[in-house]
Amino acid sequence: MNISVNNIQKEISKGSSIEDLLLLLNHTQNGIAVAINEEIILKDNWSNSTLNENDSVLLIQATQGG
Repeated sequence: MNISVNNIQKEISKGSSIEDLLLLLNHTQNGIAVAINEEIILKDNWSNSTLNENDSVLLIQATQGG
């Protein structure tokens, strides 16, 4: 199944969750926000939010600064 992650095409297994995607990408789960098709998904829902064909996923990393 194909999805877009930060405008980069990725192939993932059907039925994958956001948590599955983050594991596949070796991406930390701390300090990030996730949106699917421009809708923010609460961290509590990452394990049960299933991705679908052609979904657009945005991973936003919090940064320090002033």
